[in-house]
Amino acid sequence: MPFIVTANDFPNALEKRMAARQAHLDALAGMKAEGKVLYAAALLNDNGDMAGSMLVVDLPDVDAIEAWLANEPYILQGVWDKSRITIQPCRPAALK
Repeated sequence: MPFIVTANDFPNALEKRMAARQAHLDALAGMKAEGKVLYAAALLNDNGDMAGSMLVVDLPDVDAIEAWLANEPYILQGVWDKSRITIQPCRPAALK
């Protein structure tokens, strides 16, 4: 089932984000190859700096998302503030 996952960074986490970024992107690339990541984007603050993320993932349920997040490099490296992550089921439009 598709979900929108929105994750906000801790304040002043840009340096940590950049240090963990390649591991994060590598993990997402593997999930994309498995059809589990449909879309991902960095969220920007008013200065144009990365300050969070938005992903559309195709996972069975919230428990599967929580399992993924438990090993997500941005969580493990203190980039994303897990208390501010939102998970919303969605239905992508079939655009022609």
